[in-house]
Amino acid sequence: MHVLILGGTTEARRLAESLAADPLPGLRVTNSLAGRVSAPRTPPGEVRVGGFGGAEGLAAWLGEHAVDLLVDATHPFAGTISFNAAGAAATARVPLLALRRPGWTPVEGDDWHEAGSLAEAAGLLPALGRRVFLTTGRMGLAAFAGLDGMWFLVRSVDAPGAPCPPRTEVLLDRGPFTLDGERELLRRHRIDVLVTKDSGGAATAPKLAAAREAGVPVVVVRRPPVPEGVPVVATPEEAARWIRQAHARRVPPGRRNSHVSG
Repeated sequence: MHVLILGGTTEARRLAESLAADPLPGLRVTNSLAGRVSAPRTPPGEVRVGGFGGAEGLAAWLGEHAVDLLVDATHPFAGTISFNAAGAAATARVPLLALRRPGWTPVEGDDWHEAGSLAEAAGLLPALGRRVFLTTGRMGLAAFAGLDGMWFLVRSVDAPGAPCPPRTEVLLDRGPFTLDGERELLRRHRIDVLVTKDSGGAATAPKLAAAREAGVPVVVVRRPPVPEGVPVVATPEEAARWIRQAHARRVPPGRRNSHVSG
């Protein structure tokens, strides 16, 4: 059985680690990374880097490499690849599962302002503050480039390219982040508004708690929907269970306790 994991996320890596820690006989796992991060954390198993050439290219790859199961464990905001995966899986008749960490939910004391896009988020900012902590990654900064009356602290793993807001300071860093660290960041840079995507997860959530404590409003960009009809699980453990159940249906009982050497 050959499983292709569309990854690049903590959940994708944990799924690959789970499958490697308790290997199934004859199971081959390929991890696909988009290649947008210069030094990604490499998961166990085979790794390929780069795009497929849209839904048609991915469908062809699934067929050429005899993929039996496809797991979309990409970032919640990687909408294009998710829809390409749904189209490719339907074309190649390969079962598809989406692994999506749950989104964040506001709690008492939060001052959240929802936006449907980065452009909408940029439109909300002038009424909320002047010193912006922008944590939406290095892609899409063009949406904020016209806000020349505001100052931006942009945090990303890799340096962003142009166009950027004219008054920008770049902080290169990778989570997980701590609450104390986020508190100090807001204080030192006199941040009065935070912008984030609803990525979910614990690694970058401390910024929300720090903003709540400081009374800083937060603009939250809503995540795109998972393609209609695609089953969704919230944890790597659930995704691993789905793969193991499919493997159990495929492998004869006498072979399930024997491991392939190599």
